[in-house]
Amino acid sequence: MKAVGLIVEYNPFHNGHAYHLQSSREAAGADVVIAVMSGNFLQRGEPALVSKWTRSKMALLGGADIVLELPYLFATQKAETFANGAVSILEAAGCESLCFGSENGDISSFTNTLNFLAENNEEFEKKINQYIKTGVSYPKAQSLSFTELASDKNLLNLSKPNNILGYEYIKAIMRQKSSIKPMTIQRKQAEYHDEHFSSATIASATSIRKAIFGDTADREQIGQFIPSSTLELLENYYNVYGLFHNWESYWPLLKFRLLQMNSEELRTIYEIEEGLENRLLRAAANAESFSGFMEEVKTKRYTWTRLQRICVHILTNARKEEMLAGNEKASYLRLLGMSQNGRDYLKKMKSHFSLPLVSRLSSSKLSSLSLDIKAGRIYSCALTGKNQTKLLNMEYNQPPISIP
Repeated sequence: MKAVGLIVEYNPFHNGHAYHLQSSREAAGADVVIAVMSGNFLQRGEPALVSKWTRSKMALLGGADIVLELPYLFATQKAETFANGAVSILEAAGCESLCFGSENGDISSFTNTLNFLAENNEEFEKKINQYIKTGVSYPKAQSLSFTELASDKNLLNLSKPNNILGYEYIKAIMRQKSSIKPMTIQRKQAEYHDEHFSSATIASATSIRKAIFGDTADREQIGQFIPSSTLELLENYYNVYGLFHNWESYWPLLKFRLLQMNSEELRTIYEIEEGLENRLLRAAANAESFSGFMEEVKTKRYTWTRLQRICVHILTNARKEEMLAGNEKASYLRLLGMSQNGRDYLKKMKSHFSLPLVSRLSSSKLSSLSLDIKAGRIYSCALTGKNQTKLLNMEYNQPPISIP
């Protein structure tokens, strides 16, 4: 059975994702679609709108055959590390190809850009360092340096988020000497960060989330941008748990963590450096909300995304030594969900997988799952009472989501 891999977050699964999934299956001539999906905390340092179990079911009902979790160690990291983990999982799961959405839509421009930067790496790094000295963030310095260096070349636009991720996926394939063939599908209409609806049927996940947390009129619009199965699952989640997760749900917990830590303890947390710990402590004492806290902490050097990831690491007490250990490749495959077609693939192929397959946490003794366990515990803390216990117990006892 031929498998194509997708690297996703589905926060939530929408019509654009459905288009990408079906187009990838067709372009790759694949029998099986395997989605590597971030867990409860995401690459931009945000809690997922709904749990990974609900998002897995969205993916399966939207056409995916197998959903594997991208571990916390990779899911909450910069694009390069995020890509390393995801590609290693797809390779281990037997995928012949990886198909990603991009603003560019032309795979040759990705390989041309990789070759160009490999040939001009010394000058590229020099320009990056020059821009960083002006006080801008590393991603901004990277984008400015590339624009300056490649101004007269027909190469990628590396200021676009999906182009950046695609570039890192192909780098990871080359670095890992993977046999996976990279492919890309051009994104339709909505931009990744669009906050407003700009089409009749396609919208970014960002604009959908904004509508969900907006007023009633905005919420009533989302049905045209997501499959009916996604809408039903969102409604069910809210009816059961009474909320959709966002950073304000975790602000009391983050503030508590910061107020009971000192600067020395904070310096042990992953990505905290250059005296940022003192800025975080001052802001925590004064802020009344997560958004207010972030406004007080942000600087030109630290992007909003990086600061959010740091906040996630503070919540989970993710220390530098454990986040830096083994973050080149994944060490296990955690199965979140499967269709009947996915079950057939696993029955035939899992004996050939190069990594152990974890179907239920309670039956696994892998120590490398510890960060995922902590992330699951913290994610459940947005809830109260029996709902918190229910979601927490799912981390250990929930079998993979299964659909016919």
